[in-house]
Amino acid sequence: MNEPKAPKIEFPCDYVIKVIGDSAPDFVEFVVEVVEQHAPGLSEKDVFVRDSSGGRFSSVNLTIVATGEPQLKALFEELKASGRVHMVL
Repeated sequence: MNEPKAPKIEFPCDYVIKVIGDSAPDFVEFVVEVVEQHAPGLSEKDVFVRDSSGGRFSSVNLTIVATGEPQLKALFEELKASGRVHMVL
């Protein structure tokens, strides 16, 4: 049986990333700082923050201009390696 292939992404494109981690006063700032290193030019309208109902976790949604797979891979790896991020989607 043939597996359906994932749709191919045409770069450059707008790309939404969701970063989930423990709530902390500087968590959003940290995430934005890391993302800016890989995808400069974020504005306030590109960042949306939501805290969990219990306030233990924060999710940061960011819209970046993705330039290719290597950029996304490096960004995801740096966020995960920080120890502050539980999940990157």
